Amino acid sequence: MTHLPRKPIRALIVDVDGTLTDRDRVLNFEVAKTLRMLSSRGLPIVMATGNVLPIALGLQRFLGLKGPIIADNGGMVYFSEERIVRLGSREVALRAYEKIRASLPVRLLFTDRWRETEVALVPDQPVEKILPLVAGMGVKVENTGFAIHLIEPTAGKLPAARVALEPLGLEVGDCLVAGDGDNDVELMKAASVSVSFPEAMPLAREAADYVSDEGDGAGLLEALERFDLLEESEDPGLG
Repeated sequence: MTHLPRKPIRALIVDVDGTLTDRDRVLNFEVAKTLRMLSSRGLPIVMATGNVLPIALGLQRFLGLKGPIIADNGGMVYFSEERIVRLGSREVALRAYEKIRASLPVRLLFTDRWRETEVALVPDQPVEKILPLVAGMGVKVENTGFAIHLIEPTAGKLPAARVALEPLGLEVGDCLVAGDGDNDVELMKAASVSVSFPEAMPLAREAADYVSDEGDGAGLLEALERFDLLEESEDPGLG
């Protein structure tokens, strides 16, 4: 079932891994071209990723997009090199990690070395085993399918999106939100309309107003067309 947007769509908030890419993190070039076109028409596009800022910033620049970036699974919001807002403390997450690894054979994700506000683990341990170990430690545990994130409750994609949108005079309720992980669910529920994909995690599919027939980037294109965001316009290409 497809639900109509609750308010006119004035911006996009898009996850990256599993949304703009496939499960192997291969970027869909058609959706990349489309996002550049929409950005050139003045539609704000906020990337909201569980990945680290260096990767997200590089991707944004290569795609030719502008606007804030939500990185570290909502632990930080990048506006410019001079303005980065941090919503969480890595020290808190590191204490939780030490507690977990005393009981479980967890491993840090390779990109954890670049994380500033959280800790990311290889997702080879059940979240259900981790949660009791960190109870009362002031962290939440979120599974993206690509990583298990340890992050303070003050952080996350929804709080970060509110920070990112404020200078634009927008709210999450003005946005189309696309995501595929458990960490996208709160943000999706606050959106004007939310989109997910056949390969997405069950909670993300349940939270979505629209689940595409196609997967990842192709599914996002399907949704953008479904909600009338792909009017005829000159395609700037990826040159």
